Amino acid sequence: MRIATWNVNSIGARLPRLLDWLATRAPDVAALQETKCSDATFPWAEIEAAGYEAMHVGDGRWNGVAILSKVGLTPVATGLPGMSEPRYAAADCAGLRVRSVYVPNGRAVDDPQYPYKLEWFAALRDSLDALPATAPQVVMGDFNVARTDADVWDPALFSGSTHVTPAERSAMEELVGWGLTDVVARPGKNDRPYTYWDYRAGRFHQDQGMRIDYVLASSSVLVEDAWVDRDARKGKLPSDHAPVLVDCTLPD
Repeated sequence: MRIATWNVNSIGARLPRLLDWLATRAPDVAALQETKCSDATFPWAEIEAAGYEAMHVGDGRWNGVAILSKVGLTPVATGLPGMSEPRYAAADCAGLRVRSVYVPNGRAVDDPQYPYKLEWFAALRDSLDALPATAPQVVMGDFNVARTDADVWDPALFSGSTHVTPAERSAMEELVGWGLTDVVARPGKNDRPYTYWDYRAGRFHQDQGMRIDYVLASSSVLVEDAWVDRDARKGKLPSDHAPVLVDCTLPD
């Protein structure tokens, strides 16, 4: 099975690129974030014509998440308890529990969005208890956290800001510590597997990026290959994120 996650930064603006990417990379399951559309304006017909079932939750603003599947899709949840924004979707796809997550940005450490981000992480952690750690499951998406300094092109530049604070990193480690593995790009695939580059100041061309998009998988998801699809970040009107793709095998 090939699974993928991609913050598309507006599915409306990126739809032609998304459809081409689906045809080229052919993921069996794809988690999307920051669709920036409502359920009513989600491109259901175009996604179905591409061969995918879909579930989506969004209100048309800066959030929205979706799950696309060619192998069957049974919706499980469209939100986290106590969290009102449409940033979480869960579905069962051919025996795999898939969660598409778009963690709040946090904005700044003195902003009300920062404690909200930590609360959101806690709710996500609690949601994992719905299944045993040995069950085939993945949590994929934009976590808006760089796990280590190696995941930021210039750690000093981000000192004291969100995405790298001890509390945010601790929240990520709680997810991994629960029993999930951070599936990173395989050697030779990406020397510096960043997933996000700011549009400004030529960050992408200078590879001045961050790794904030992750695939976290349970031990029963046997990973064969993984990489960041940098080509999807190139060209005209790209998202500021690149997809992460993982080829894996599920238990019989």
